[in-house]
Amino acid sequence: MQELDPMVFLAVFQEMLGPMLWVMLLAAVVAVVALVTLVLRERGIVSRRLVYAELLGLLGGGVALVIMAKVSSSGFTDAGGPADWFLIALVYGVGLVATVIITYAVMGWMRPRQRKASV
Repeated sequence: MQELDPMVFLAVFQEMLGPMLWVMLLAAVVAVVALVTLVLRERGIVSRRLVYAELLGLLGGGVALVIMAKVSSSGFTDAGGPADWFLIALVYGVGLVATVIITYAVMGWMRPRQRKASV
């Protein structure tokens, strides 16, 4: 394989995840739109909410690894080379970031920031 073809990646992910691939992509788009809309509406990031979302993101990365182990035919003991460990780290990172985005957006829309009244 001399070239990097995005359609090959799409085919591999489609084979691994089946119809869940499209559900996950739609959820990702909705979460990013919700986050951007929330940040624009509140005119900034709420640090306390972000810290809570980041803490939950640590768990989300672990859940992503469990999902990866369930949908693939190999486990963590089969990881041999650096590419395998890089993929495991990448899956953890994507799970972490996705959980932070979703958690921050959900927390923000459920409890919007209260503006302080100016005197």
